[in-house]
Amino acid sequence: MSVKHIILIGAGIGGLTAALGLKRAGFRVSIYEQAPELGEVGAGLTLSPNATHALESLGLADKLSKAASTPIQGSVRHHKTSETLLRNDRGKLKSQFGAGYYQIHRADLHAILVAAVKAYDPDCIHLNKTFESVTDINERPCAHFSDGSEARGDALIGCDGVRSSVRGALFTTEPPKFTGQVAWRGIVPVDRLPANAVLTDSTMITGPGRTLTYYYIRNRTQLNYVAIVKKSGWEVEGWTVRSTIPELLAEYEDWHPDFRAIIEQTPPELCFKWALFDRDPLDCWVEGNAALLGDAAHPMLPFLGQGAAQAIEDGVLLGRSLSQSSDVSSGLALYQSARKARANNILLWSRYRGRVLQGQKLEPHEDGDLKTSANDDVIFGYNPVTAPLPA
Repeated sequence: MSVKHIILIGAGIGGLTAALGLKRAGFRVSIYEQAPELGEVGAGLTLSPNATHALESLGLADKLSKAASTPIQGSVRHHKTSETLLRNDRGKLKSQFGAGYYQIHRADLHAILVAAVKAYDPDCIHLNKTFESVTDINERPCAHFSDGSEARGDALIGCDGVRSSVRGALFTTEPPKFTGQVAWRGIVPVDRLPANAVLTDSTMITGPGRTLTYYYIRNRTQLNYVAIVKKSGWEVEGWTVRSTIPELLAEYEDWHPDFRAIIEQTPPELCFKWALFDRDPLDCWVEGNAALLGDAAHPMLPFLGQGAAQAIEDGVLLGRSLSQSSDVSSGLALYQSARKARANNILLWSRYRGRVLQGQKLEPHEDGDLKTSANDDVIFGYNPVTAPLPA
């Protein structure tokens, strides 16, 4: 395919990864982001080997190894007794799957991606651009923004998250639904933790209707945690809603003191909460010469830690698919064929795992269909850089 101009809506992790994949494949890229300045909110995230393969293929191996923490041991512990129920040897994953398993602050990964994109083209990211609509999707799509400006390219890709405006413009879909789950995130400086705290590199605690996961970030100077509680009556969606330490402790009042001690040491300004929203899998991600990527296509709950990883996979496969096709239309069709089944399945597995971890009742079909599907070999063993593209 001759050099084409690709319009990306959204400068999050998925959009930036896609920009790098497309740039390395020889495409011209313009990114339109609604925020007035670049920056990523949130706290930690995990990069499993499938995502690490993708990022390393984009030339980011050294920067990742410097910015991220590499866990050696993981564990699952009982919420009341603190007993270790299961141990995970995270240190063997690189030798097993050919790429490492990282824990990194979301803002650090975002900054690495921004710098890499700007190294290709310092002017390709356009801020304060709120997407409103798209026209001419069967020819050269034209994005229309709230300030009256327009941007036209050979393809348009919606990378604009769970509440994707591009998804709404391309397809008639239901809005995101509140899952009945509320999550808290916090970051605790390691030097504030009790001296007798028993911590593995990555720990998950499960209990009825609740989970708590914590792991090190920023070279083990901070402990990041995510606490997820099944409850109703609070549906504000966003990453920057402040919470309080007493509010969160009240949700875990019957848990072991070791876990409560972590929450207690959270600086008040570093405790946030947000409602978890979900969408059902889409049968189609492509309309004309426009498509979806990341959470816009397949928003998933965090119980497998694969939200960012699947967006990163999308970005690499989008570049591969377009570069190996004779025209944009066939390239987007190839991208959808390469990605849809895997990403949609992981979306469903994430739902299932959340119900299992929180002791919720399963649908009759789920135990047999999904229980054995979402294993490390299937998820971590996938390499988006070398996986064969559909014929």
